[in-house]
Amino acid sequence: MQNEFQTLLGVLAGIGLAAACGFRVFVPMLVAGIAIRSGALHAADGFQWLGSTPALIALSVATVLEVGGYYIPGLDHLLDTIASPAAVVAGTLVTASFVTDVEPWFRWTLAAVAGGGAAALVQGATVVARGASGLFTFGLANPLVATAEFVGATVASVLSLVAPVVVIAGLLVLVALLVHRLVRRYNRRRSTVPA
Repeated sequence: MQNEFQTLLGVLAGIGLAAACGFRVFVPMLVAGIAIRSGALHAADGFQWLGSTPALIALSVATVLEVGGYYIPGLDHLLDTIASPAAVVAGTLVTASFVTDVEPWFRWTLAAVAGGGAAALVQGATVVARGASGLFTFGLANPLVATAEFVGATVASVLSLVAPVVVIAGLLVLVALLVHRLVRRYNRRRSTVPA
């Protein structure tokens, strides 16, 4: 029973970290690496390298460059095009790294579907938010969006390690609210267009 509970917590933490990859690709991986290095989290076999000194240095540099790049006009949109597939890959990888005590085929299937899916969902929402910000404020509010995404990535990453169930529930509520708002906006526009 203890082993199944640990596996479930690992799955939830991995999915929460994957969702955080949708905000920023490298922040959750850096947080996961620090947690592995400190012994706060146990990585699946073959993923202990995330907590190694070279990995932590590389992830730190990548995090600083990624976060900083989103504050440069124009570069932020370029990074969005790169970040979308990268977030899915990072989400899959970080989920797989915490799914322990299961068969490899199940680990990678779960990681690709749940982890990659969660990252893609959040990344898609951030692309929509950045696009709306660029359209309605001519990009002037993009630094605010970038800051919100960085804070979201950091908070979701840390909470994924401390309270993974809370992160999953919170992200589901946020996505539901975003979808509801987009549907309402679409219906309003559709009803105002003459037939």
